[in-house]
Amino acid sequence: MEGKRVRESSVVMSQLMSPQDTNVAGNVHGGVIMKLIDTTAGVAAMRHARSNAVTASIDRLDFHHPAFVGDFLTLRASINFVGRTSMEVGVRVETENLISGNKRHTASAYLTYVALDRDGRPMPLAPLILETEDEMRRNREAKARRETRLAEKKKEKACQIAAENCP
Repeated sequence: MEGKRVRESSVVMSQLMSPQDTNVAGNVHGGVIMKLIDTTAGVAAMRHARSNAVTASIDRLDFHHPAFVGDFLTLRASINFVGRTSMEVGVRVETENLISGNKRHTASAYLTYVALDRDGRPMPLAPLILETEDEMRRNREAKARRETRLAEKKKEKACQIAAENCP
């Protein structure tokens, strides 16, 4: 299977925040931003797989600054790592105040997607071609997060087998 470059599946999506996007505190609701993150990352995953891809996990989601009504959110997603049937997608969310031009790093997230074939079963993925130092760094960091997730799953399984209450 021929590899794919990171830039071939990268996605940029933008949306203006409106009153229906806010929570009772007057900020853009975190759930609205989470949905936009999942949508953007899902498009990147489907571009890489050229098939349906489903969210398997959100490894990390950090909110750095609030977003408000009238802010223009820009989400950038790219593939960081590709395994046999799953891939990690990183998303960066920036908020721009269209009046002042001030931009803020609003949120970052790492999501894992599994590519599915026509029968809904996990399917093999094309390998990821890394071209820049930044892509190589993100790939190394994604591999480390994957190893941590796999170790946690192994520990959870051992606890279930032993019928112990593990943290």
